Amino acid sequence: MCTVSYLPLKNDGFILTSSRDVPYARKSALEPQKYIEDDVEMYYPKDGEAGGTWIGTSSKNRLICLLNGGFVYHTSRSVYIKSRGLIVKELLKVDDIKIGLENIDLNGVEQFTLTIVDWNDELQLIEFVWDGKKKHLKKMKQEPHIWSSSTLYDDEIKKLREEWFSNWQHANDFTQENILSFHKTAGVGDKRIDVMMDRKLGGTVSITSIKKEGKSLKTEYQAIR
Repeated sequence: MCTVSYLPLKNDGFILTSSRDVPYARKSALEPQKYIEDDVEMYYPKDGEAGGTWIGTSSKNRLICLLNGGFVYHTSRSVYIKSRGLIVKELLKVDDIKIGLENIDLNGVEQFTLTIVDWNDELQLIEFVWDGKKKHLKKMKQEPHIWSSSTLYDDEIKKLREEWFSNWQHANDFTQENILSFHKTAGVGDKRIDVMMDRKLGGTVSITSIKKEGKSLKTEYQAIR
């Protein structure tokens, strides 16, 4: 859960794309499919270990995508009370996302960042950060954004990736094919920091791209290894 990009489209459409970076030893995820949980229809790839997800949509007119870490790097503890991927599923089910974020108990949960797109009354892009002690909620402008996980990249590398993304925007139309290509090729030839990352013991294992156009949602899921 390393790199996430967001592209606004006309008529309240968007494309959100997520590169998943995890240890290669982690059990493989299941490809996206439909689930009915607590009478809510959801569509997501399922984590092979904890059974949660890092990206998914629901019949509550919502998409949620997870990045590990908050604002800055932190050292993980050996034990947490709940997987962050289960938090994603919980929030996909709530009727009102802001009330859901206010009410959810995150004590004992590792730090994380959520990119949330909600299209109930209006299309909203929300950044939610749990820093281990406090919740931070920010409504984002409907413009291109890129996020990189604080557990893997410092501020200097994050800024470099923002420059790659900015340069890409000037040269490309906003299509799923093009943004998938960015997630596969953007960088400087250094696999430790390129968007398609490889650090020997871990790296990019899949890319998921979700496009909303009108009332339809199109998911592209590509397993890398």
